[in-house]
Amino acid sequence: MTKQATLIVENLRKTIRRREIIKGISFELKEGEVFGFLGPNGAGKTTTIRMLVGLIKPTSGRISICGYDLERQFTKAIRHIGCIVENPELYPYLSGWENLEHFARMVPDIPKKRINEVVELVGLQNRIHDRVSTYSLGMRQRLGIAQALLGKPKVLILDEPTNGLDPVGIREMREFIRFLAETEGLSVLVSSHLLSEIQLMCDRVAIMAKGAMLRIDTVEHLLKEQARVVWKAEPLEAAKTVLAAEASMVRTDGDTLITPYEPNKLSVWNKKLVEAGIDVHEIQPKLPTLEDLFIELTGGETIE
Repeated sequence: MTKQATLIVENLRKTIRRREIIKGISFELKEGEVFGFLGPNGAGKTTTIRMLVGLIKPTSGRISICGYDLERQFTKAIRHIGCIVENPELYPYLSGWENLEHFARMVPDIPKKRINEVVELVGLQNRIHDRVSTYSLGMRQRLGIAQALLGKPKVLILDEPTNGLDPVGIREMREFIRFLAETEGLSVLVSSHLLSEIQLMCDRVAIMAKGAMLRIDTVEHLLKEQARVVWKAEPLEAAKTVLAAEASMVRTDGDTLITPYEPNKLSVWNKKLVEAGIDVHEIQPKLPTLEDLFIELTGGETIE
């Protein structure tokens, strides 16, 4: 079954003081997926998120949320988005329940039953009537997500949802976000500087730099594309000639050769080398992480 697109961004641009901050980016989110949004400092990631949630207007381009144009049908479009940016804004002297009641009054037609539903969804049943000042950071994040879910959005935007959490809290948040996507069918856009977490959490990722979109793809495909094999063989030039006849790419790196990672062909290539009288000393697969790919694509710029 084909998954529907819930958020469509087409040729989005933003110019501030004659400087183009966002340079015609396009992407879409599908129902039930977790979409990672990555970019170094100054990439334009935060500006893009602000445009997605209607805080600033794009200079040109189009944002469509569940079929509604954000500019022309703002009220209908924005009701399908929930968002929290870093630490959610909560009233610490009120209980979790009182916070949700307060925010529910701001959204039309939120029944009391919906507050119960989101409390159960985020797993705060046992602490919801305690003051928020007694909550851990992870519990506050969950309460913030409960607040964002009150209006039954189709798209949830989370900016740094694991910020400040300990390793256990990070894992719990990762599992919770996957649960929301897989069980509730939400499209979740997650920005994070923890690339290892994005790799574990997301179905697809978008990598931005200097206001432009560099790559959008599944994590699996991006990493598979970058996988390489390092060969140590003598004589080097003769080995390169043999491998060049077999592999789609061969390059020299010091005293080694680099080829694409094709597991089902490695034994065949090794056999060809041995048959050609070449000594093969080492065959080492190099399987990259998302961090390796990010550094390669952005030139090593620091992520936001």
